[in-house]
Amino acid sequence: MAKFKVIISDPTDGKSKVVEVEEARATPFIGKKLGETIDGIIVDMPATKLQILGGSDKDGVPMRGDVHGGIRRQVVLSEGAGFHPKREGERRRKTVRGNTITDEIAQINLKIVEQPPKKAETKTENTA
Repeated sequence: MAKFKVIISDPTDGKSKVVEVEEARATPFIGKKLGETIDGIIVDMPATKLQILGGSDKDGVPMRGDVHGGIRRQVVLSEGAGFHPKREGERRRKTVRGNTITDEIAQINLKIVEQPPKKAETKTENTA
């Protein structure tokens, strides 16, 4: 069965949180694509919307948004996820994973897009 390490980034404070999901909690991720928005209740964050940014499989092969499907492919890359060129104009054939989450994915990267407003602390002022 599927088991994912889910990394949730909060852009407001720059912190991230790691949650492991498996079995029945992992099934809502299967079939989702990069860029989709999901409900945070899956990872115990109610009233939160999360966007799927990327991930990698069990061997560390990164997911790439412009490769369709959930399989591994060797594609010629000039920049982006999976390849960082050392020289200008450099291109290489690299193995990347498609943009669909399958049970072979080990890590999923998410970003908080919408979260509930935090409760403001009320201060009592003494007007004497």
